Amino acid sequence: MKRALLAAVLTFCAAPALAGQAVTLRPDATDADGVVTLGDLFDGAGAAAGTPVAARSGRMVVLDARAVQAAARRAGLDWANAEGLSRIVVQSGAASALASGTGASAVRGNVEVLSYARSLSAGEVVQPQDLVWTRAAAAPADAPNDAEQVIGMAARRPLRAGAAVSARDVSAPQVIKAGEMISVVYENEGISLSLQAKAMAAAAVGETFAVQNTASKKVLQAVASGPGQAVVGPAADRLKASATRYALR
Repeated sequence: MKRALLAAVLTFCAAPALAGQAVTLRPDATDADGVVTLGDLFDGAGAAAGTPVAARSGRMVVLDARAVQAAARRAGLDWANAEGLSRIVVQSGAASALASGTGASAVRGNVEVLSYARSLSAGEVVQPQDLVWTRAAAAPADAPNDAEQVIGMAARRPLRAGAAVSARDVSAPQVIKAGEMISVVYENEGISLSLQAKAMAAAAVGETFAVQNTASKKVLQAVASGPGQAVVGPAADRLKASATRYALR
């Protein structure tokens, strides 16, 4: 009798729980009042639509997909997460939500693209944590296939969080400011000469720009090699040929 009862209990415990109401994650999940609800996240949430899930204090909030799934289950909803997403990003207004199975964000689609994890100001240098891999319906024609191509580069203009990365968004960060005093070095076959000069223009590493010798007032062309430094002669040619860029990390 005891064995039969134990078998019945084990059978009951092993049986799958009753499925809740099936829902679908919205491709553009947003909230308007700073409180993210199940209705903001899912189509078909029904009576559970008003159930709060998280608060949003900034332009977006990143939610753990498993936690969202658990919250939905508690409210009687069943989200299968067939895409294997791990994060869901909910933005304010009409901005798109991004969800990702790679630990970042992605919209439902069939192309993996690099996107901005946060908004960047013009001139701000892109850091590793500023980039996430997402999935989208399409990628920009000049989308980078490696985050290293973007890390250390500077934003040409303000960049919006969630937008796909494009090569034209960024450029090498300027290490020389127009008007600053810099050191210009000439090196060749054991000979090394250095002089102080005034930068006539701003420049990034590897870029050619005009400098003025503070002693002779002569203007010559140099290649930026680092903050406050430039080279001329063979070293300048090698620097330009190697296409080295100065990456701030």
